[in-house]
Amino acid sequence: MSVTRFSLVQDRKGMIWDLLLYVPTVVALLSMVVKFWYGGDVSLAYLFSFLASFFFIAGANRILKTRLMLLPTAPIAIEVGKQETRIIMRNGEHVELVKNLRVYGDYSGRSFGLAGLDKLDQRLQFVFHKGQFPSKENYQAIQETLKTS
Repeated sequence: MSVTRFSLVQDRKGMIWDLLLYVPTVVALLSMVVKFWYGGDVSLAYLFSFLASFFFIAGANRILKTRLMLLPTAPIAIEVGKQETRIIMRNGEHVELVKNLRVYGDYSGRSFGLAGLDKLDQRLQFVFHKGQFPSKENYQAIQETLKTS
């Protein structure tokens, strides 16, 4: 059985872009919280504090999991075979996608999503960025390999 392995690397350039996106957004939302809290509109302050928390958690997860691959469940390699696709995690565990494998590309071509069912019929989704692959050729090769498997 022929298995093609693609190892992933940290995407520091993408991390900078994410920081430039999420940090000003969270700071702006928190400033709105302060404005509404001291302006007497506590209901809007709670709403904006929820939004700030949401964007902080989403940004931290994106940076720590997909860009820097520091979290235990961060993918560090992908193995593509004819029967299944295996995602190897940082903590040593692996997930095997065996059915309904789909690749979703974005319009800019800088990332793609991979979704499928594992052996327990649980739907799993992963996002991979162009900067996580050692070369442009690897990024294009994995998408072609996934589409033909």
